[in-house]
Amino acid sequence: MRRVRVLSSILLGSLAVLVALPGPGLAQQARGSAARPAAKPAEKEPAPPAEPPPAPYDRDLMRLSEIIGSLAFLRELCATPDAAEWPARMKALMEAEGVTPNRRDRLAGAYNRGYRGYSLTYRVCTPAATEAASRFVTEGERLSHALASRFGG
Repeated sequence: MRRVRVLSSILLGSLAVLVALPGPGLAQQARGSAARPAAKPAEKEPAPPAEPPPAPYDRDLMRLSEIIGSLAFLRELCATPDAAEWPARMKALMEAEGVTPNRRDRLAGAYNRGYRGYSLTYRVCTPAATEAASRFVTEGERLSHALASRFGG
């Protein structure tokens, strides 16, 4: 229940104020931080904890992560005042929802897909990039309010 409350507080903040992680490569960072030292050959390694079943809001959460990644790139490209805030919000989302290494990787992967998708298309801020960012803000706000109202309690 605490996770849902934290998620709700993260999501209910205006999506225009969300913060993104600095560029692609989050999945690699998440995996790198989870690396364990090699065990001695004679010792048995403890079994990793079982992956919990996906939360009912996982699909929406992955979409929100992808939107945050897209906005991270587009807002920085267009030099908007909130560009620097997107990475921190994604980090907060990962801390609240990335309870297992696999889940963190999925969240990071969604973020990276959004970021890379637009970094391949846009090199300069254009009216189309501004419009795309505006649509993502609208979709993200709608999605975050829906998540918070359905699952935030």
